[in-house]
Amino acid sequence: MKQINEYQNKKVLVLGLAKSGFSAAKLLHDLGALVTVNDGKPFEENPEAQDLLALGVKVVTGSHPIELLDEDFALMVKNPGIPYSQPLVKKALEKGLPIITEVELAYKIAECPLIGITGTNGKTTTTTMIGEILNAGMREGKALLAGNIGYPASTVAQHAQKKDVMVTELSSFQLMGIQTFHPEIAVITNIFSAHLDYHGSQAEYEKAKWHIQENMTPNDHLILNWDQAVLQNLAKKTKAEVIPFSSTQVVFGAYQKAGKLYFKDEFIMDSDTLGVPGNHNVENALAAIAVAKLKGISNEDIKETLQSFSGVPHRTQFVGTVNERRFFNDSKATNILATEMALSGFDHEKLILLAGGLDRGNSFDELVPSLVGLKAVIVFGETKDKLAQAARDAKVPRVEFSENAETAVEKAYGISEVGDTILLSPANASWDQYKNFEIRGDRFIAAVNNLNKQ
Repeated sequence: MKQINEYQNKKVLVLGLAKSGFSAAKLLHDLGALVTVNDGKPFEENPEAQDLLALGVKVVTGSHPIELLDEDFALMVKNPGIPYSQPLVKKALEKGLPIITEVELAYKIAECPLIGITGTNGKTTTTTMIGEILNAGMREGKALLAGNIGYPASTVAQHAQKKDVMVTELSSFQLMGIQTFHPEIAVITNIFSAHLDYHGSQAEYEKAKWHIQENMTPNDHLILNWDQAVLQNLAKKTKAEVIPFSSTQVVFGAYQKAGKLYFKDEFIMDSDTLGVPGNHNVENALAAIAVAKLKGISNEDIKETLQSFSGVPHRTQFVGTVNERRFFNDSKATNILATEMALSGFDHEKLILLAGGLDRGNSFDELVPSLVGLKAVIVFGETKDKLAQAARDAKVPRVEFSENAETAVEKAYGISEVGDTILLSPANASWDQYKNFEIRGDRFIAAVNNLNKQ
């Protein structure tokens, strides 16, 4: 990692711990900063705070006292999930205190180039595809996954070598806190309506996503989904060279035509040989192909990697086959749009959907067209009645109720036939019954594995 001294003897407040905050605090301490950490979790329940205190870091836990800002801090490093409306953050803004997120620190110390990936949907899958393709084809160095995908960027950057490349998934929350962050290649998979409770408006959400290219130059490459008018319009406002990708039209970049994937008129592979189903995964693959070609990866390495790609855990992940029934785990589908995308990748006549979860007060009317033609829908959780009505509106012939995602597995298997597919794609957050979507997906997988034992 680069040895920098800009934080030496500077007072820095790290707000919020978890993985990224802990990594940032420890790194800043190692760089000679005078670090104070503030986290809402009580000290006795906070192993990260305990570890930092043992290193000599000042720790304030259990609340977020405004008086903290009476100290003369030079910088705040904010956990991305903490909104700017939070009182301590609002006060810091009023005082003119610079606020960054941990990915900015990662860029400052990284010796290797960075690839940044953002978007409303598909960014984790695209990030993983890119990492696997680069690692299959790079002759020197490694592709290191980082960022919102679960590996704190400031930790990964400390271990990255000059010949490596950091493939960094970036949320809109993280991108709001960058200053000098500069990827050599950036990808925006798509932009839909999301996180408006955090950003306040769609315009502010789009502005946050667009920060990814803030510091890019004409020597850099910005890969954009050309099937979206919003991104075509934004493309006029960047210094970077724009590389479009499209699943519906021929573009001077990566595209799909007649069931085949190309890069600048060079055939790469057939769409139906991708290891994961659905047009949304065609789009993810096209973005990954564009990155790979810019990095000089061979067509053969691209093709072999994408054909063997089995998905990311909880994102249309192929779980296995039980007595010729296929099971897919898409627990990450916590909204209607994500479920619509998942459903688009399957033959509806042989598909049984498992859905349900936290009731946020919305209806599921917009999901109805995507449910048409399904063999069956099994619903659970707080939204089970609403989803059942949507399935009936879609004329789904069989609608069943179940207690949760696990019990829905056995019910779905019981009504399935040879050749059917059973898909968990809840269209809802998990918090009514599970701590997070990962636990929901893991329980689903365990229930599928249990069928194998019967």
